[in-house]
Amino acid sequence: MWAGPEVISWPKRFVDVAFASATLIVTSPLLLLAALGVRLASPGPVFYRARRVGRDRRQMKGDRRICSRGADRRRLDGYWGREFTMYKIRTMHVSATGSSITARNDSRVFSFGAVLRASKIDELPQLFNIIKGDMALVGPRPEAPDIVRSHYSAEDLTTLRVKPGLTSPGSLYYYTHFEGLLAEDAAMELYLRQLLPVKLALDRVYMKRATVLYDFRTILRTMALVALRALGRKSFSAPPELAEAERVGFLPVRHAEPGSAQSF
Repeated sequence: MWAGPEVISWPKRFVDVAFASATLIVTSPLLLLAALGVRLASPGPVFYRARRVGRDRRQMKGDRRICSRGADRRRLDGYWGREFTMYKIRTMHVSATGSSITARNDSRVFSFGAVLRASKIDELPQLFNIIKGDMALVGPRPEAPDIVRSHYSAEDLTTLRVKPGLTSPGSLYYYTHFEGLLAEDAAMELYLRQLLPVKLALDRVYMKRATVLYDFRTILRTMALVALRALGRKSFSAPPELAEAERVGFLPVRHAEPGSAQSF
């Protein structure tokens, strides 16, 4: 069980709001171009509203799981989380249904949407979530409610003790090592079985070590990785958090990387 200090402090919040606000101003022309491109490429709204689970320490009234514990306090450990609406630029056809996990060459994604996803431009509206207070710049990446409720272990649920983030060590691992391997016919199974446990373990390492400086380094890593992917790089080194996750027992055994490569 994670026992580190909560990653919620006024310096972090100040940096989050200042950085998100400045980035929105700088990228506003890019957002306008992306919005225009979406409207021309696929009929429908520009933005996609995704339900995700974030941090919430309030008692959830009527939740039988909590009531069965005899809980009558105003605040609990917050492990069940709070659902919120996360904003993205739409990259799929309006008629698309199915899994919350996007596969490689997913047929639901239109061509311009694939460009937005590859460049991570579709994630920029989450800066509004940061300013609003639903998210932070860096923190465990939020998951869909069905995944949290059905597939999080007790240890995984500790990631709901802090605000979810726009980026995290776990989400960077997904971006560099798994995103291109999720075949459409088995994307959810592969995600739940191989990626999710490692992704959450890496984010628990982040929670254990979190500081404003660590957040800054993670943001720089994110920008560097996105740039390298845009330039065509396909192999990346294992994240430094992976070894620590194994050392502290978040990952009890060496995780078998997808494919045969052990150096990325």
